[in-house]
Amino acid sequence: KPGDRVDVTGISKGKGFAGVVKRYGANRGPMSHGSKYHRRVGSMGATTDPGRTFKGKIMPGHMGHERVTIQNLEVVKVDPELNLLLVKGSVPGPKGSLLIIKDSVKSK
Repeated sequence: KPGDRVDVTGISKGKGFAGVVKRYGANRGPMSHGSKYHRRVGSMGATTDPGRTFKGKIMPGHMGHERVTIQNLEVVKVDPELNLLLVKGSVPGPKGSLLIIKDSVKSK
């Protein structure tokens, strides 16, 4: 089975409560010259019209610990005696976490 392509699904590493800079890579504000916002969200949107914050606005919150699938990884080696499957590339989750391995949906 080496050379086959697989999709690997697992729970990503949890990062706890994260701000928008860490969570989404948002631009930070000026760090000096009297600036009072450094790593904050920035604008929440317009004023009277629409008079609300749109869904999907990037905001601080819990980051990580969610189901993630890495697609099209190559199987390097299979060792039935040690019950090992070696894949090329990174897989989601901390060491020792459980993974779901399926045939790749993108393989040709």
